[in-house]
Amino acid sequence: MMHTSIQLDAAITAEAMKHADATMFDSLQQAAFNYFPKASNPRNGLVADTTRQGSPASIAVAGFALSSYPVAVEHGWIERDAAVQACLSCMRFFWNSDQTGSPEATGYQGFYFHFLDMETGVRVWQSELSLIDTALLIAGMLTAAAYFDASTPAEVEMRELADRLYRRVNWRWAQYKGATVAQGWKPECGFLHYGWEGYSEAILLYALGLGSPTHPFTAASFEAWTVTYQWENLYGYDFLYAGPLFIHQFSHAWIDFRGIRDRFMREKRSDYFENSRRATYVQREYAIRNPHSFIGYADNCWGLSAGEGPSAEPRLIGAQQQRFFGYAARGVPYGPDDGTIAGPSITASLVFAPEIALPAMRNLFATGAPHQGEALRSSGINASFNALDACWISEGEFGLDQGMTVLMIENYRSGLLWELGRQSRILQTGLRRAGFKGGWL
Repeated sequence: MMHTSIQLDAAITAEAMKHADATMFDSLQQAAFNYFPKASNPRNGLVADTTRQGSPASIAVAGFALSSYPVAVEHGWIERDAAVQACLSCMRFFWNSDQTGSPEATGYQGFYFHFLDMETGVRVWQSELSLIDTALLIAGMLTAAAYFDASTPAEVEMRELADRLYRRVNWRWAQYKGATVAQGWKPECGFLHYGWEGYSEAILLYALGLGSPTHPFTAASFEAWTVTYQWENLYGYDFLYAGPLFIHQFSHAWIDFRGIRDRFMREKRSDYFENSRRATYVQREYAIRNPHSFIGYADNCWGLSAGEGPSAEPRLIGAQQQRFFGYAARGVPYGPDDGTIAGPSITASLVFAPEIALPAMRNLFATGAPHQGEALRSSGINASFNALDACWISEGEFGLDQGMTVLMIENYRSGLLWELGRQSRILQTGLRRAGFKGGWL
């Protein structure tokens, strides 16, 4: 009888934990989604990069918004018609935008400048014509078009616009040195003097570029990139190295890499999903070892990624002079590292390693973790926190973080974005041209 009672208590505890996790997911996802209607210009569908005063629009954040509307409709956070109109406003703007490539334009060759004026949509901050951010925008357009499949005039128009916008992108133009793909272009100086080297979030870019029926990358482009990969063994884990966690996460918001392999991963007997799982464990192990003895790092508090951190002056902490890096791509184990944890990088790890991401999320969500809890609970997820600098918490909300929170929690819960991606002939074609085989392909 006692044994049965213990089992019953354990079952009740497990069920209570499951319910608490579901409540946490609901709270985080809905709060994160609410960023997009709040930060959008309804007249053109552009979405602010952050909630800070005067923030320009980010084309990448617009892509995350477009991808988040299907999730919101599924959960009942927004009516389908309202979601469709929001997506249409965005796509209509980009279709009719200035594509002359002038310093005051919105884009060129089907690509778009990274940051745009929220009202006019013209380029701001002398930002670059960004390939990766255009890819994130196009991924959002294709996701919305795949989900909104009704025969209503509005949804038909959305699908037609997404197709035309995708076909307009001249991916081949960006191969400025044979097989090499540029990272960006500026009207003042032409192509940026660096391409994609080392594993990065660009895998989505290559899949979309290779899948194009109009102006695709050449087949050699993907191979030219993968030869720059760096395979390492860290803390006993063999994996394709990239220091910041976002690199191991962004492309996975749309593409289900489980069981599909390109040439590189076939040789390593792995896949990109498994690689991200190992990268997540490497991050946790780094926090446990805590080589710089930073406050807060632990088995349930980890996550170094790109984002904002304190911009404080260097000062003596303990026995060492500590520098702070402001906005930086923090990484493991080679740095930079100034004690700043990126909370959204933990939620985006949920699909890869829930057994370690969930305890970390619960820790951040718990009322017993003051600065961490505030960073997670205040309005969804703030970008980052740092216990060294008077419990510093990033101000405002960042659209990329909110988008990844919506999409990656949803992939963990239902796999919705992955299912839409698996149905995409564009992604199927692009991945096959990149050499991917097996699994759902």
